[in-house]
Amino acid sequence: MSEKTIDITFPVKENILLSLKQNKDDFVKEILFSSALQLYRKKKLSLGKAAELAGYTKIEFIEKLNEEKEFIFDYDDDELNEIIEDANRVKPL
Repeated sequence: MSEKTIDITFPVKENILLSLKQNKDDFVKEILFSSALQLYRKKKLSLGKAAELAGYTKIEFIEKLNEEKEFIFDYDDDELNEIIEDANRVKPL
């Protein structure tokens, strides 16, 4: 069973595209990536779902994040300490 898709459209004045020196397709791709990135940063979407929204595979999305110098993982100090503590509790093989 495939998931249902919803088309979302909004008007953009042509002079905006001209100012950005982008065509419609490039603008749409950039808007989708920017939206996915914002939702990922806010932890509203997982990495996989953000990649899906942007039209990328997970690997492609990670590569794009790297190109944009965006952090893939953004943990606060408490979360990072918890991860380190958990890792220290794991017995080596």
